[in-house]
Amino acid sequence: MVPTLYDWIGGASTLNTLTERFYDRVRADALIGPVFAKMGPDHPAHVAAFLGEVLGGPPVYSDQHGGHPEMIRHHLGKHLTEAQRRRWIALLLDTYEEMEAPHDPEFSSALVAYLEWGSRLAVMNSQPGAVVDETAPMPHWGWGETGGPYQEAGDDR
Repeated sequence: MVPTLYDWIGGASTLNTLTERFYDRVRADALIGPVFAKMGPDHPAHVAAFLGEVLGGPPVYSDQHGGHPEMIRHHLGKHLTEAQRRRWIALLLDTYEEMEAPHDPEFSSALVAYLEWGSRLAVMNSQPGAVVDETAPMPHWGWGETGGPYQEAGDDR
């Protein structure tokens, strides 16, 4: 049986450690620190719950915090830039690399793929005119066994 990405990384404990350490770096960063200046002390735990659910863990974020529409809502009006998005990913990946967590290519590839997709969605939802789709489902990320999110009809790569 193939484990979920959530199980592979070590579950809630690892994700909570990752987000705590990551947001310590974010607070000190000149480029993205100001974006999170009003971040509450529970923010890292909320992000850990969101990531956990996306990676195949329990639906904690959906059950307790409003699911994907609520995550989108948190980005509205933030006017995030590409430079901020890339810094966010770089700091998260730097934090992850320093932890005692799986660093195999398959897991790392799946994690980076989600972070790229999710952070680009966050930037889009932070721009003027973005609205929340109240029916937006929670994304669920796996090992990439389907070959990616887009394939043309009849493409049997």
